[in-house]
Amino acid sequence: MSENNVQDVVTYEVRGSTAIVRLNRPEYRNAQNSKMTYALDAAFTQAVNDDTVKVIVLAGNGKHFSAGHDIGTPERDADQSFERKAVMWWDHAGTEGVDSRFARESEVYLGMCRRWREIPKPMIAMVHGACIAGGLMLAWSCDFIIASEDAFFSDPVVRMGIPGVEYFAHPWVMNPRAAKEFLFTGDRFSAQRAHDLGMVNHVVPAVELEKTAFEMAERISAMPRLGLALAKKAVNQSEDLQGMRAGMDSVFGLHHAAHAHNAEVGKDSLAGLGAKSMREAAAQS
Repeated sequence: MSENNVQDVVTYEVRGSTAIVRLNRPEYRNAQNSKMTYALDAAFTQAVNDDTVKVIVLAGNGKHFSAGHDIGTPERDADQSFERKAVMWWDHAGTEGVDSRFARESEVYLGMCRRWREIPKPMIAMVHGACIAGGLMLAWSCDFIIASEDAFFSDPVVRMGIPGVEYFAHPWVMNPRAAKEFLFTGDRFSAQRAHDLGMVNHVVPAVELEKTAFEMAERISAMPRLGLALAKKAVNQSEDLQGMRAGMDSVFGLHHAAHAHNAEVGKDSLAGLGAKSMREAAAQS
C-alpha cells in the first residue's frame, strides 16, 4: 500500500491495483472548492499514469460523500485563478457577469466532469451519506456507483431558479420522468430508490461499503487494460449518440440564463441562497 496527500483537500492511496481518491474537507461535508477540483484532477492523472493501477475508486472522508459545490465556506475560492486544463478559454478572474461565470463553470464544473468521464480506467464512486448537487456530478462522472444504505441523492438547485447542476446527466442516469421529479421537488432519493431507477449499481450496509467496492475493483482488474478502456469508450460514445453531450450543452446555456436572471433581478447569481438557507428550505419542504 502506498499513500500520499495530493493536496490537503484530497488524499490519494494505492491498494494493490486500485487507486483510492478521497475528498477531504469533512468539516464542510466535502463541499467542492476549486482547490479540490484541481487536486482531484491531479490525483486522477497520477492514477492514469501509474501502470500498476487498473481501477480508480472515488470516495469521501467523514460522514458524507459530498454536499456539492462550495457556496459559502471560509475557504471558498471562486475568484481565484487556477490553471485551465479542461477547456481552452480565457481566465474568469477579473471579469464580471456571464463572462466570469461561463468561463469558470465551463472549466471547473462541466469541463472537468467531462474530462474525468473520459479517463481510460474504470472508476467506481463509493458513496455514503449526502451526495448533493455538485456531489452528483462527481459520482456521475464515474462508471459505477456503489452506495451504502444511508446514502441519499439530491439536486435542490431549482430552489435557486436554476434547472439542475452543470453536468446535466439526469435524464440518462435515471429516466426523464424520474429526473423531473428529482428536480421539481428537490427531494432526497434514498440509495434504494436510486438503485431502483438504475442510477446506483449496488446498495450495501455501511460496514460493507469499502469491502464491496474493493472486491469489485479487484474483479475488474483481472481484465486487460486496453479492453477496459475500449469498452468504457464504447459505452460513453453510445450515450453521446443518444444525445447526452448535446443535451448537456443545451442545458448549460439554460443554467447560465438562470444565473444571469438571478443576478439581474436579485442580489446575486444564486438568488441570495447559500448552503445554510438551502438546508433550512429543504427541511421545511
